[in-house]
Amino acid sequence: MKKDLFGVNRLKINLHTHTTRSDGAKTPEEVAEIYKKAGYDVIAITDHWNHLDSGRIAGLRILSGAEYNIGGGDGCGNVFHILGIGCESKPALTETAGPQEIIDEVHRCKGLAVLAHPAWSLNTAQQAARLSGVDATEIYNSVSDAGESSRPYSGDFVDTAACQGLFYPLIADDDAHFYNGSDETKAWIMLEAEENASDEELLKALKEEKFYATQGPEIHIRRENNEVTVICSPVSRISFFSNAVWAPERCHRGEGLTKAVCHVQPWENFIRAEVTDAQGKMAWSRVIRLNE
Repeated sequence: MKKDLFGVNRLKINLHTHTTRSDGAKTPEEVAEIYKKAGYDVIAITDHWNHLDSGRIAGLRILSGAEYNIGGGDGCGNVFHILGIGCESKPALTETAGPQEIIDEVHRCKGLAVLAHPAWSLNTAQQAARLSGVDATEIYNSVSDAGESSRPYSGDFVDTAACQGLFYPLIADDDAHFYNGSDETKAWIMLEAEENASDEELLKALKEEKFYATQGPEIHIRRENNEVTVICSPVSRISFFSNAVWAPERCHRGEGLTKAVCHVQPWENFIRAEVTDAQGKMAWSRVIRLNE
């Protein structure tokens, strides 16, 4: 646990990783040791179609999880990978289940349904609009830059979905499989929560978007009337993204930037921010709905 720029307690969490229980290269005990040494407070072990209950492994807190992948490897079809996070019991699912059935069953078990790596899966906003109850999606997925696709970043999906009124909490995850330095401990979320928070409290904070996604930098975003402000750790670039294909004040470059402001247009319906530090590490804010 660490305190952020405002003195708020935050937990370092990875919600997507794999072990030898499915197709990962390390055992659950080895994975827990890797993340514990990297300063993580909580991880979810999300092996394919293999639910793991909450608990502790090698002294590291484990939040229950599994990954339910359907559609094979052809992105021209309907490929969906959905994480079931924090389920109180094992979801009753078989590999014949469709995406909506998976989401509904995860919810029945009181978990969160997270749409994993939409860019890697070539998911579209039109596909997502047919799904009800997606609780979050991954803005960044580390292994997708370590394997075959080189599509780790899902910002285009997030923005086109927001244009259709689909506003997702944005998670950064590893989805680690290889553990060779390419995909483990690369991306995470910093969740506003106490060290002894219950699973229920962690899920509540996730639903309320009390976190930011990051590879290292810290980022906070707030809105007051038509002014949107980002406060962050020192970075070299602060960028704002919305349904505006062009607008002023959207990209700020320099050395040691810790604040940027932009003014939204009356017709914009969402805005979010990204920061990049001098080492190329990024962080991603939540999406602000401007028309509410």
